[in-house]
Amino acid sequence: MQLSPTEEQLMEHLWKLEKAYMKDLLDAYSNPKPATTTIATLLKRMTDKKFIAYKLHGNSREYYPLVKKSDYFSKHVNGLIKHFFNNSASQFASFFTTATDLSEKELEELKKIIDVELKKRKNE
Repeated sequence: MQLSPTEEQLMEHLWKLEKAYMKDLLDAYSNPKPATTTIATLLKRMTDKKFIAYKLHGNSREYYPLVKKSDYFSKHVNGLIKHFFNNSASQFASFFTTATDLSEKELEELKKIIDVELKKRKNE
């Protein structure tokens, strides 16, 4: 299941805060802030989708994520690779490194990340 762009934006705030009441989430937005009813609707949809849950404290709900940010984006990147790059991570990496404006320093950092991961896998 996927989040809409507005749900994703709210989820970003919740991931950052880790747990939050409605007021905390509204405060996380810059002006002009969305209406309270809009946030309430998004929270309801996200609860129904099992992305978030809440604990009741009197009449107040304290929301918290059920899905880790890394898991959510990992699933999307894997879907992107599957649908647009014939399920080939190397085609994706080739596109990513040639069709974006990565600096030499950023490419070197990517190379180091790959080298570290290769060493880990060889030692397993």
